[in-house]
Amino acid sequence: MVSTSQQLLQNLLELTRENLNAAESFKNQPIENLNWKQDAKSWSALECIEHLNRYGDFYIPELTTKISTSKHKSAEVFKSNWLGKYFSKTVSYSENLNKMKTFKSMNPLNSKLSIETLEKFINQQHQIIELLDKAKLVNLDKTKTAISISKLIKLKLGDSFRVVIYHNERHIKQAEKALKLAQ
Repeated sequence: MVSTSQQLLQNLLELTRENLNAAESFKNQPIENLNWKQDAKSWSALECIEHLNRYGDFYIPELTTKISTSKHKSAEVFKSNWLGKYFSKTVSYSENLNKMKTFKSMNPLNSKLSIETLEKFINQQHQIIELLDKAKLVNLDKTKTAISISKLIKLKLGDSFRVVIYHNERHIKQAEKALKLAQ
């Protein structure tokens, strides 16, 4: 994937705003609906959001540090590599979602959750919006970030943003489906 850095950041900003708006709309739902599950192994809407919060707890500080310490000035073009494309595609939303196994530490199944789960996610989305703005000043290709599954594997900053934001979209859509079934 080759695009202008500006266009990538703009597209990711729009998607983050959509995720944020969806989460805001979830606050209008009764807590029973937010915690409703189709079966014992499926996630409730709040469990979907809690899963995202756990990833946000890793990625937001990682992105913040790498952006603030980057010595690489912004470049006009962003070019994803095979690893970034792979991880982005793996976590992206599509109508025919493939089920994925999550790490135990990231699995919120049977967690006791409240409206604070939504508030934390909403706060994280505001932080991501700020980071997208700050990222305009650094090179999305040359600035590298660790990933949650291994600090030894590094992704380009542009790809890290794609992974986080596409993953958010995937589970926002999953939460929306859970809420439709709960009504």
